[in-house]
Amino acid sequence: MAYDEMLDMKISAIVEKWNMVRKKMFGGTCHLLDGKMVCGVYKDSLILRIGTEAAATALSSGKARVFDITGKVMKGWITIAGGELGISEIEAWIGTAKRFVEGLK
Repeated sequence: MAYDEMLDMKISAIVEKWNMVRKKMFGGTCHLLDGKMVCGVYKDSLILRIGTEAAATALSSGKARVFDITGKVMKGWITIAGGELGISEIEAWIGTAKRFVEGLK
């Protein structure tokens, strides 16, 4: 399955300063910090690991959707259509995800 390579390039440019590792996963890409998934691209969408509280807020905004590729919702994860996001929005969302993942034990 193809994924939005341009969106992945934008994400890569943002996260390169944070020493994240890029991996191909679930037909797209993911960026990991200390072995923990932070964000990535699935099809044409930005996926983000932001935690359950932030996810609930994002979902109520109407812009985000739950991240569900297997029929089971991944709690604390959201997806946002990449075409709807400017670079500053992408950077802000990834910053939120990075802060959440840094707080994980």
